[in-house]
This record gives sequence, C-alpha cells and structure tokens, in this order.
Amino acid sequence: MNPESASPPGTRLSELAAGPGTVTRGKIVAWAAWDWGSAAFNAVMTTFVFTVYLTSEAFGDKDAASAMLGAALAVAGLAVALLAPITGQRSDSGGGRKKWLGVNTVAVGILTALCFFVFPGPEFLLLGVTLIALANVFFEFANVNYNAMLAQISTPQNVGRISGFGWAMGYVGGIVALLLVLQLFVQPSFDWFGASTADSLNIRLVAVFSALWFMIFALPVLFALPEVPRPNQAERPSFLASYGLLFRRIAAIYRTSPHTIFFLLASAIFRDGLAAVFTFGGVIAAGTFGFSLSQVIFFAIFGNIVAALGAVFGGFLDDRAGPKRVIIGSLIGLLFSGSAILVFGNADQALFGLTWSGTTTFWIFGLLLCLFVGPAQSSSRAYLARLAPDGESGELFGLYATTGRAVSFLAPTLFALSIAVAVPLVGPGEAQRWGILGIMVVLLAGLLVLLPVKSPAKTVIAVVPHS
Repeated sequence: MNPESASPPGTRLSELAAGPGTVTRGKIVAWAAWDWGSAAFNAVMTTFVFTVYLTSEAFGDKDAASAMLGAALAVAGLAVALLAPITGQRSDSGGGRKKWLGVNTVAVGILTALCFFVFPGPEFLLLGVTLIALANVFFEFANVNYNAMLAQISTPQNVGRISGFGWAMGYVGGIVALLLVLQLFVQPSFDWFGASTADSLNIRLVAVFSALWFMIFALPVLFALPEVPRPNQAERPSFLASYGLLFRRIAAIYRTSPHTIFFLLASAIFRDGLAAVFTFGGVIAAGTFGFSLSQVIFFAIFGNIVAALGAVFGGFLDDRAGPKRVIIGSLIGLLFSGSAILVFGNADQALFGLTWSGTTTFWIFGLLLCLFVGPAQSSSRAYLARLAPDGESGELFGLYATTGRAVSFLAPTLFALSIAVAVPLVGPGEAQRWGILGIMVVLLAGLLVLLPVKSPAKTVIAVVPHS
C-alpha cells in the first residue's frame, strides 16, 4: 500500500473493497450476529457436547475414539493451513467475499445438521469425525471472509471497539446456546420428544439445533452488508497460479513491511497459548482442583462472561492506546494470572493475611485469565485489520489462519511435556498443574516476538498486482 493511498481519518479501513456508504449500528450488529451464531458450532459441537459424545463409550474404546477425532482434526487443520490464504485471496480478487461467507456458512450448517445421523455405535464413529472435521474446514474458510469484513464496517477510530463487540457477542452467544442445550437436551427441564435418550436422540438433536442456530444468526450480515466489488484487473489467475501470486505478495510484504510478517508469527504463537487457556482450563479444573462436571460448566459460563466484558473493555482501550499495547498488557496479565495458579494453587495458602484454598485461587486467577483472553483475541484481529491493504484483507486474514494452524501444536506439546517432566518431581496428583507452565512459555514467546513489531499505524505495505 502506497503512503498516498492510505485512508484519511474517519474513512473506512478498506475504501476500495467496501465501496462508498455509511457505517451504521445496524451493519455492525448484523456483522456481530454471525459471531453470536457461530458460537453454537464452537462451544456446543466442537468443545463441550458433540465431540464429548463422539469420544464416549458409545463408540467403543475412548482412547481410540479420541485418537481418531484428533487425527481427523489434524487433517482438517492441514487443509486450512494450505488453502485459507488462497480462498481469501480469490474472494478479494473475485469480488465475492459475502458470497463465499454465505456458501461456507451453509456448508458448515449442512455438515453440522448431518451429525444427526451419527447414531451411537463404533460403526458410526468415522462418519462423525469426518463430518466434524469437514465442518471445521469450512468454518475456518468462512471465518477468513468474516474477519475480512471488519474493514467494511469500521473506521480507524472504532475498529478496536467493533472487533471487541464481535468477540463479546461470540462469548455471550456461546453461553446462551449452551444453556439452551442443557435445558432442552442434556438435562431437560420438561418432558418432550427431544429429551429422549433412546439412540442418543437428545444429543443428535443438539446437532440440528446448532446448525439452525448458526444459520439463522448468520443471515443478517448477508443481507445488511454489500458485496465487495470485483477490482478492475486482468483475468483472475488459476487456482495453482494463485499460490505463485501468494508467495510474491508475501515476499513484497516482507520487503516493504517485515513487521507485518513478524506480527503474523507473534500472533500465531500467542493465539495458540490463548486457545490452550480454554482448551485445558476445564481439564485442570477437574483434574487438579477436583471440580465436578457441573462446576466446570459453571466456571465456563462465568469465564465466558468475564472474557466478553474483557473484549468490550479492551476494544475501547484499543482505539485509544492502540492494539499492540492492549495485546502486550493482556499477555502480561495472562502470565501473572497463570503464574499465580501455578504457585498458589497446590494447597491452602496464606496470602495478605488471608488463607486461600487452591480452589479459591483457581476461581480468582482463572477468571482473571479469561478477562485477559478476550482483549488479546479481539485486538489481534483489529491489529490485522489495520494492517490490511485496500482490497487485500481476505488474503491477509487467510495468512492469519494459516500461521495459526502452523504452530497449533506448540501449547498442547509443551503442556504435555511439562506434565511429563513434573511427574517424578512432585507428589501424586500435582503434576497436571505444571502443564500451566507449558502454556505460559508459549504466551511468553509470543510476547517476546511481538515486542519489536511496529505499531500498525506506521505500516506501509506494498500491493502486488493480481495480473
């Protein structure tokens, strides 16, 4: 992006991509509604309910089922890493960002609904993990286009707040969807046909509920936002030629703005740590601090509420202090909170004249972890939206997805390694808590890589022509 082409204050981040128009509250709410709806897939299908169903005894050996699910998701992650930048690039060049958001969202909805036919039995396990893996691929493709739309509904003055609002809607949407699933299907509060556990009908209906929830709340953005016009250019390159164009653009970005590449690397590292906070938070709560399943869910609900509040507050700070400062502050807060759980969580502790149990320590500092996760995620997206050249945000968010997938092994590996090292050194039942150390190492590494990266306000990125 040439300096003279930069958008003046008060204009949209991507004037060429969005076209003339006015950013309205209705468009912002419609955009954020997609985040609200997508939480049904994230929270219900892939985190708390359906994947738990797939790895239950109903499908045979739990370890074997878990291994098959992990392998399927690994293949899905590889597909996303290889294809996300190209799908984002082609939606930019073809002027079909909204179209492909709709196509990929419908694909996720259909694949999710088809999970209704995953009956309890080992012979249905392959079908179940395949549907979930494919849905994950299309969800990531949709997310690339959705994130790229942030430039269409924000200005440089409010991009942080709008990104934070979207993240908050996702957290709250997940809470509402989970509560409805619990009340209607898992632990129904009244008798109806969907409460039947015969052939796991109640759990299979959760898939139908999640599909409808996602697609209904995805509709507003498809009606409220205009399609991105196709740029005036030569014929769009073939799919394979798009990779050559991608590599040339990465090289051009590195030459003119290497800190953009460094930010992609830094964010990939610390985002893996952020994901691990939620992934292993429940595991540590149950395994180390003795939380029951209901207590874990209770903590998860409060954690999502706190994360939503953090995302909104962080968004306001983002627009005033800049996204880099918000991310750095959040990562420092995460390191402090995680370290407190590690140091004070093993037994009753005398702190400031008060005696705190390990459970109390986890509640206090665990919620603090959630508080800092929200703004770190939100400002990371806002940071990249500020970096994106006009008309190229889809491709850049595709790279964002790819780099995230490329290092997604870091936190799980260091979590497991830290536990393995701690086993012979600590007492029985205390090793799992040391897995927190592995997560903290990942967050610290992301922070250290981020520190020398320039603020996006100073970014000048070259655009490589499509032709």
